[in-house]
Amino acid sequence: MLSSKNVYPPLINRIMGVWWRHMKVYTKNLFSNGFPPFIEPLIFLLGMGLGLGAQIKLDAFDASSYVAFLAPGLLMTTAMFTAAYECSFGTFIRLEFDHVYDGMIGAPMTAGNLLVGEILWVGTKGFFFSSAVLLVVSLFGVVSTPLALFAPFSGFLTGLMFGALSLFITSFVKTINHFNFYFTGLLSPMFFFSGVVFPVSKLPAGLKEAAEIFPLTHTVRISQALCFDKLSFELLYDFLYITLFVVIVTCLAVIRLKKRIID
Repeated sequence: MLSSKNVYPPLINRIMGVWWRHMKVYTKNLFSNGFPPFIEPLIFLLGMGLGLGAQIKLDAFDASSYVAFLAPGLLMTTAMFTAAYECSFGTFIRLEFDHVYDGMIGAPMTAGNLLVGEILWVGTKGFFFSSAVLLVVSLFGVVSTPLALFAPFSGFLTGLMFGALSLFITSFVKTINHFNFYFTGLLSPMFFFSGVVFPVSKLPAGLKEAAEIFPLTHTVRISQALCFDKLSFELLYDFLYITLFVVIVTCLAVIRLKKRIID
């Protein structure tokens, strides 16, 4: 009997094969897919940053302007939502309607390889979307420190986390409408209570501790440290949280989705 190493290509080839497939599909409509990340942050900055920001006192924000405070968090929320959509609605459609995975799983790869490839792909999208937002806010002159060039890597980590989390949520979903609970009940609160629109340190007791549970809080903190040029050893805690979150939730997602993909 042939051993598995003779049947399957190298692990990296299997995972990157999934990544390559998604990249080819995405770039077929690159303009329509890539245009929104440049426009959406511009609209948000104009509405929230310039409009509301003019009415806000900056004492609590430790930033030169409210737009400057919003920018690092906006990089991460863009990565969060693109990863969440891709691995919730996108994965569900590929699984239940288009049956894309039927053909993919017929190739020499496991369900785990397929799902890890999906997570890696949305991490890449998180990097790309964060880079697009960084370009926009840089044109505003809001972010100027060279360290900000590394902020999209935090967007990559955000993509990994919410790709894994969204796959885990998808494993429970029976109808596509159920994703409304995920976006409204979990992602929206994260947007407001993870340090994006106001500092976590200013939250009341209870909410401040709850914010530390949210995965978005940790990548927003890293992004702010890079964009504000305020690196510290405390960020090691955030990196540890992110690493454990990605590993644990990915394992849970693979365990739960494996049977659905194969069946």
